Amino acid sequence: MEAQIEDSQLVKEYINGNERAIGVLIKRHNARLTGFIYSKVGDRELTEDIFQDTFMKVIRTLKRGAYSEEGKFLPWVMRIAHNLIIDHFRKNNRMPMFEGADSFNIFSLMGDERLNAEKQLIKDQIDSDLTRMIKELPQDQQEVLQMRIYKDMSFKEISDNTGVSINTALGRMRYALINLRKLVEANSIVLTN
Repeated sequence: MEAQIEDSQLVKEYINGNERAIGVLIKRHNARLTGFIYSKVGDRELTEDIFQDTFMKVIRTLKRGAYSEEGKFLPWVMRIAHNLIIDHFRKNNRMPMFEGADSFNIFSLMGDERLNAEKQLIKDQIDSDLTRMIKELPQDQQEVLQMRIYKDMSFKEISDNTGVSINTALGRMRYALINLRKLVEANSIVLTN
């Protein structure tokens, strides 16, 4: 019975107060999501933590009424997991380690403003490069990219604000990202710090 219910229907039921619906969604996508996370982090305990954090974020977003992915539940959940994986690696790469040990070196964090200043310079340079390249995109692509990335608007909101269909907004976003990637490669820009 539960297998026939679409994800989108389960999402609606959960939003309308059926707490069991989220359990069905978690169970349904457990293996796929766990496999995806594990393939990126290679650690069972960390996989479990990120899985839990992913669904906590999913639940908070659904309870806030901020979900608008129109039937694309799994890709949305995978994107949340992907972002949490990136956050994990960013946080841990910032923590200096003892040579050949697994413990953090707290002393290397103290008074190391020069390193932080360097990281800030790199971040500022990346932001500046990206801003410059975004300005090279066609106006309609710039608009969708800025609404989606900087204003965190859904494609429905972008559609309403620009007067184009959701599919057109999605297409513009896709072309903006393709064109940005080409510009990054053409300019040999490294977008990591």
